[in-house]
Amino acid sequence: MVGSAVCRRLQQHPDVRLITRTRNEVNLEDSASVRRLFEQEQPEAVVFAAARVGGIHANRTYPVEFLTENLNAQLATLGAAFQTGVRRFLFLGSTCIYPRLAQQPITEDELLASPLEPTNEAYALAKICGLKLCQYYRQQHGVLFHSAMPTNLYGPGDNYHPQNSHVLPAMIRRFHEAQQAGADQVTIWGTGAPRREFLHVDDLADALVHLLQLDAPPDWVNVGSGEDLSILELAHIVAETVGFEGEIRTDPSQPDGTPRKLTDISRLRATGWKPTIDLPTGIRRTYEDYLRNLAAGTLRSV
Repeated sequence: MVGSAVCRRLQQHPDVRLITRTRNEVNLEDSASVRRLFEQEQPEAVVFAAARVGGIHANRTYPVEFLTENLNAQLATLGAAFQTGVRRFLFLGSTCIYPRLAQQPITEDELLASPLEPTNEAYALAKICGLKLCQYYRQQHGVLFHSAMPTNLYGPGDNYHPQNSHVLPAMIRRFHEAQQAGADQVTIWGTGAPRREFLHVDDLADALVHLLQLDAPPDWVNVGSGEDLSILELAHIVAETVGFEGEIRTDPSQPDGTPRKLTDISRLRATGWKPTIDLPTGIRRTYEDYLRNLAAGTLRSV
């Protein structure tokens, strides 16, 4: 999802030559393979958008894979980039790196201030390591390796797996299927009270291109919308978008995750960037993309 959005955005720059590889072409956990790629293509800049990601269920079920696969890929790619003279490396993390009970809105200085959220701790630890490694490469060797920490993302190309997807695509699929089946109710995990911030992936891509054009970007910077809403409020927006008119129930026996996760984006705003896609518009566009892919048999659900 993120890589495709970045490519769409960079295609607006005719002077940029895009170099991409799928996971079937290059194993990012294999440092020799990544180094061969960089030696062959000689990229000036790398945007690291690859990651094993998922929602609460996936994170709780596969913590070993979430930690090791992400960490291995980050170590291999950053090492190969430095060894082959890549001038600029932009690492993508996530705002889940911040403590469970971080001060709200969350500033970049909240990193490592207190314990992480247990339900996504493995993923967060891997991303913290990647962020810190970029910072240390820059500090020790003077290379322009820096990081962006996006909030919850959604948009074209998202993963709609019934168990392993993030909350917004999971809701789109569940409410769509309920609407199609004529169901009279849909149950969402948790109390519905936690508050979350969402950013359309095209806004993220715009922010990343903006960061790539800064001569002295921060070591890491939050990328978000600066606005949040409760999970239950989100469910009502999705239900209205897909035309579901039944009852929305909550299941308090399931985990809520972090109570609130709203980013302070003042550091990024100060560089001249701001988001442009509001949540209802973004969800409508995403649902339209979901329907197109569903009809074409190309819906991502792995």
